[in-house]
Amino acid sequence: MKGFKVFLLRGNVVDLAVAVVVGVAFGVVVTAFVKDLVTPLIAAIGGKPDFAGLSFTINNSKFLYGEFINAVIAFLLIVAVIYFLVVVPYTAAVARARKDPPADPTTKKCPDCLSEIPIDARRCAFCGELVAKPA
Repeated sequence: MKGFKVFLLRGNVVDLAVAVVVGVAFGVVVTAFVKDLVTPLIAAIGGKPDFAGLSFTINNSKFLYGEFINAVIAFLLIVAVIYFLVVVPYTAAVARARKDPPADPTTKKCPDCLSEIPIDARRCAFCGELVAKPA
């Protein structure tokens, strides 16, 4: 029993459990957003987007392909909402946070011929001009 307790209280198991619970809650929020806001918006623009009544019958077996179409549309809408409202802003925020500060320059321009020369050079290797050391 002691080993089981140690396993349960390890950090990664608890973190995973929290991630699953938060993920499920987030999925419910995104699904409600798509169902209650995005889908009605699409319905207002292009008509009622409900294909649940579409079906066909073969040998007394009813195939409800309209429900499948509804599920595919809902999936695509959910993925689009997650991408544009979560992934894109998160990626941009991470990119801004990880911007490396500019590196110290290793070269400078010769004031006479404008060639790139080492930062510590006192004379240009291309034209021979005396160059002041950087401050």
